[in-house]
Amino acid sequence: MRAGSARHARRPVPSLARGVYLPRSADGAAFAMATYGIPLIVVATTGSATLTGVAFALEWLPRLGAFTVAGTLVDRHGIARVFRTACVLRALVVALAALLLAVPGAGVAPVVTVMTLAPLTGFLTEFSYVAAETAGGEASRTAGTRAHRVQSVLLGIDQTAMLAGPLVAGLLLEHGGPVVMLAALAAFSLLAAALAPRSLTAASVAVSSTVGLRTGWRTLRGLPALAWLVGGLVVSNAAVALLQAALPVIVVSELGRSSSQAGLIWSAAALVSLLAITLARRGIDRWGLWPVGATAAAIATGATLAVAHTHTYRGYLLLIAVLMAGEGGLTVVLRTLRSHLIPPDLFASTLAVTILLLLLPYPVAGVLVAAVPTAQLGHAVTAAALLQALGLATAFTRLRTLPVIPTA
Repeated sequence: MRAGSARHARRPVPSLARGVYLPRSADGAAFAMATYGIPLIVVATTGSATLTGVAFALEWLPRLGAFTVAGTLVDRHGIARVFRTACVLRALVVALAALLLAVPGAGVAPVVTVMTLAPLTGFLTEFSYVAAETAGGEASRTAGTRAHRVQSVLLGIDQTAMLAGPLVAGLLLEHGGPVVMLAALAAFSLLAAALAPRSLTAASVAVSSTVGLRTGWRTLRGLPALAWLVGGLVVSNAAVALLQAALPVIVVSELGRSSSQAGLIWSAAALVSLLAITLARRGIDRWGLWPVGATAAAIATGATLAVAHTHTYRGYLLLIAVLMAGEGGLTVVLRTLRSHLIPPDLFASTLAVTILLLLLPYPVAGVLVAAVPTAQLGHAVTAAALLQALGLATAFTRLRTLPVIPTA
């Protein structure tokens, strides 16, 4: 390593905030507003449950496609360049959509605008997400055995964005309309681009790699502990994705609540999840990854089963919060294990594979919401909860026999 690179790798702690935490906060806000706000825009614009489900699927399908190249681009061109480019393009796309909605005579039907917005923002968001996650993985490796503390901070940032994002998106949509909400989304995207994450070591910038999904897949298969955990979380995400896709329809169309109240459910869930993240971090310090992960899995599974049988707004508000608390603990475990096990020179490509697998249930959930009558969604959630329980139980039973899980 060059002397200059060595000095760069030994930056003081404050560079972690500037190089990782601040840009992730801005991008996380844009991510949350897009993910939860765009389905609300579709409901407000079209009033159609079917189109809302289709928009959810369209929002997530291109995200899967983005991972075929995102990890390789980050490995080859560096964290900052990919992150900044994705955020600027997302701001331009959102600003154009806001302009088309603001000008009635623009010649583009509002339904076409909002349905096109979903896949474009979804695609671009994943490039910035992979870049930000790579920066976070780099910071975790630098932290060594305290990697779970860095990951808990990163997850706390994500959950804080999720706390504010859905609620702010719902309030802006309810009181200002789609144009105002999209303007705020564009502003957060530009802020993220201006803050673009800085590499904490020279390696992530200097790497020029041709590795892609195939290499990432081989790497994941060679890490059995990580592979089992990812497999269990893929099944778990099917239940979470179904709830995310269905709630705008259930809350707004079936329960007759407002867009802001729909956003409040996820914001309240994020608040509880923040507490769960702190408890998970302390639990890992004391007991290790496996007990914390197994406990979080049991909480998430029980909450999903209960959600399937509630029919009140208050029930959804409380149970989704419990569910996301369990998911928060599981995510701390996943990110900690991922940062410990994936080789640094293959991190972005392997990360892309893991995220690709974890996102596969989301477009499927959108299709299900579009195809299944609203009255039958409870049965679909019950089936997803049973699969979640089976998947997580199998994964953590297998993980207990593997000696590679790091302890604090």
